[in-house]
Amino acid sequence: MKRLRLGVNIDHVATIRNARGGLHPDPVRAAMVAAESGADGLTIHLREDRRHITDDDLTRLAAATALPINLEMAATDEMLGIALAARPHAACIVPERRAERTTEGGLDAAGLHNTLAPMVRRLGANGSRVSLFIAPDSDQIEAAARLGVPVIELHTGPYAHAEGEAEVAAELARLAEAARLAASLGLEVHAGHGLTYENVAPVAALPELAELNIGHFLIGEAVFVGLAQAIARMRALMDAARG
Repeated sequence: MKRLRLGVNIDHVATIRNARGGLHPDPVRAAMVAAESGADGLTIHLREDRRHITDDDLTRLAAATALPINLEMAATDEMLGIALAARPHAACIVPERRAERTTEGGLDAAGLHNTLAPMVRRLGANGSRVSLFIAPDSDQIEAAARLGVPVIELHTGPYAHAEGEAEVAAELARLAEAARLAASLGLEVHAGHGLTYENVAPVAALPELAELNIGHFLIGEAVFVGLAQAIARMRALMDAARG
C-alpha cells in the first residue's frame, strides 16, 4: 500500500506565541523540527483575525523550509489575494466563522459553487494545488468534482468525537465510503481534524487516503514529550496502519 503522507499543522505554535506577544515560540523553528521528524508537509491556516499564523509567518515559512506548504484559507477576496501572491504548494479552502474556536464542519461546496468556481480556477492557474475541506458526504464530494479541484480533504471531526463502538464504526464506514467515491471520481483524498494516537490507525488504514493533516494534538503532546517525538510517533502509527 502506498505510503501515507503526514502534513503537520503548526498553527498552535503561533497561538502560544500570540497569547503573550513577542517571537517565542517561533513557527519557523517548529517547521524545521517537523521536517526532521517525518513530516511530509506543513499546514497553516491564515485566519481573518490572524489568531494563529500571521502574514509574516507565511512569508518566513516559505523562505525557510523546503517542505510543501498547505495554506488553509477562507473563500474571501482577501485570502484569495494573499494566496495568489504567496503561491503556496497547496491551497485548501475551508469554512471560517470568526467566533469559532476551530474549523467546525465542512465547506458547502455544493451551495457555494458560484463563489468557489472562479477561486478554484485562479488558484490552480497560479500554480497552487487546490483542495476543499468537506464532510464525507456524497453530494459535497460530487460538487467538488464538478468544481474541478484535484484534491479533497475529508473532515474527520465526527469520527474523532464519536462515542461508543457503534457510533465510531458508523463514522469510520462513512469516511471509507466517501474515500472510495472520491477516488472513483479521480480525486486525491486527504483527511484531518481531531486525529490522535488513539484514533488515527483506522483512518490511516483506508487505502484511498493519500495524506493526513494533524496539528492540535501534536502541538499539545509536544508540551509533554517534545515536538520531534510527538511527530515521530504519529508517523510510526500511520506507517504501521499501512502495513
